[in-house]
Amino acid sequence: MANIERMTITMPAAMADALRHFVEEGEYASTSEIVREAVRDWSRKRDGERRDLETLRALIKEGMAEPAQPGNEVFARLRARYASPHQEP
Repeated sequence: MANIERMTITMPAAMADALRHFVEEGEYASTSEIVREAVRDWSRKRDGERRDLETLRALIKEGMAEPAQPGNEVFARLRARYASPHQEP
């Protein structure tokens, strides 16, 4: 961490107590370490959500480029594919 910047954050007392508790228990060296881990986790989650959104947009674009199919044919194929073998016709 060559470039370190000090920040002041505000949080509910219960969250601050939880951070102090984990430091006192020795699970983390400092509250800053906990916050850095939380920000890294948040960043990874956000990156994953962005990738998922990009994938979904690409699939939608691909689907929009396909020729339209009559709905009754699509639903008939779906019913045939997912019909329970125990259902009566």
